Amino acid sequence: MTYWLRQLWVQVLIGMAAGIVVGAVWPGTAEQMQPFSDGFVALMKMIVAPVLFCTVVLGVGKVDSIGRVGRVGAKSLVYFIALTGLCMVVGLVIANVFQPGAGMHIDASSLSTEDLPEGAATAHLNLPDFILSIIPATMFSAFTEGEILPVMLVSVLFGIGVKAVGEPAAGLLRGVENLSKVVFKVVGWVMRTAPLGAFGGLALTVGKYGIGTLHQLLILIAIFSVTCLLFILVVFGGLLRYTGLNLFKLCRYLKEELMIILATCSSEAVLPRMVDKMTNLGAARPVVGLTLPAGYSFNLDGTAIYLTMSSLFLAQALDIHMSLGEQLAMLGIMMITSKGAAGVPGGAFVVLAGSVSIIGHVPMAALALIVGIDRFLNEGRILTTVLGNAVATIFIAKWEGAFDLERAKAVLDGKDVPPLAPDEHEQSATHLPATAPAAAG
Repeated sequence: MTYWLRQLWVQVLIGMAAGIVVGAVWPGTAEQMQPFSDGFVALMKMIVAPVLFCTVVLGVGKVDSIGRVGRVGAKSLVYFIALTGLCMVVGLVIANVFQPGAGMHIDASSLSTEDLPEGAATAHLNLPDFILSIIPATMFSAFTEGEILPVMLVSVLFGIGVKAVGEPAAGLLRGVENLSKVVFKVVGWVMRTAPLGAFGGLALTVGKYGIGTLHQLLILIAIFSVTCLLFILVVFGGLLRYTGLNLFKLCRYLKEELMIILATCSSEAVLPRMVDKMTNLGAARPVVGLTLPAGYSFNLDGTAIYLTMSSLFLAQALDIHMSLGEQLAMLGIMMITSKGAAGVPGGAFVVLAGSVSIIGHVPMAALALIVGIDRFLNEGRILTTVLGNAVATIFIAKWEGAFDLERAKAVLDGKDVPPLAPDEHEQSATHLPATAPAAAG
């Protein structure tokens, strides 16, 4: 029993169960538990920037050629665009077939934007603004703005600079490598607070919303959740079979991370740990350092399904008919706006608002219909997105010929696997203990 209680994933499960009980029995008290969840997420976001900087700089700085950086980036972009498009098509098809909003007959004049999150009612997203938002005011401000893409830009440029300078910058690169060891040690400490974060997140959700408040919108939640699950099983499962791995074993390996994001509804909360685990799995450091962080902004599979499905749901609820041409035009616009989901305060909901304002197919006030259940829809979004980025990292590493399949199979089977050591092929040293329990996730 003592052994199991020491396992982080067991502690997270206990925290989740306690949160559900407190939320159901003492809803008033449960809403006051939010600081536990917010504190954990804030701690993880605090460490994201240094983790990204160290990972990307080491990945780019140790790569055999700058050309390889561009090649990995190009492959990642092709993969992200293909998967995003597929997700949106799936969302359109499911919404058209099951029509979750049909029969509601909502009068648009009865809706108000007062209950929308700050910034949602006035959200207007466009490609130039998104591109400019990637550029920080200074190299140092990128680490204080709390956004992933500016940190990525600075880290990639810094890594390329280190590579271009060569031997004179070798000491600096070793310094970044030593810094990464300290950073991941801090990550390990912060992860010990995950059970408190899970407790606070579940207590708040159950206490504030409850099952009874969902009413007829439960059908949208159910259809969206099943769609995400099928997408994970069919698409992600198929991609992993192509690489020679098993989806269920990967989920077991990532069980702690998946439980944390379900409890906290924050994908950024597990980014540092995901970087470490993907490297430990056998993906080369340059691929992990470029693909995984970029995926958090450009490969939002769950958000892509959510955008098209929610838009059609709102149109159906207001009895607004959208032709196939209008739906395809909407898909094209959302292919662009979805890329800003990670860089906009409020995430996917604000991006949905911005997309609605551009497309103009439903009034902005219609968003009030789903704002109350967005917290539940977010569960499927982030679970699909995080798993999607893990699969993307494995797939692109395999495509690049920079993936140790035998090591990955051994790790996913829970076997004793020695830690990796840095070498000329940029296979990163892992920060995970080389024991069977740790290897299993």
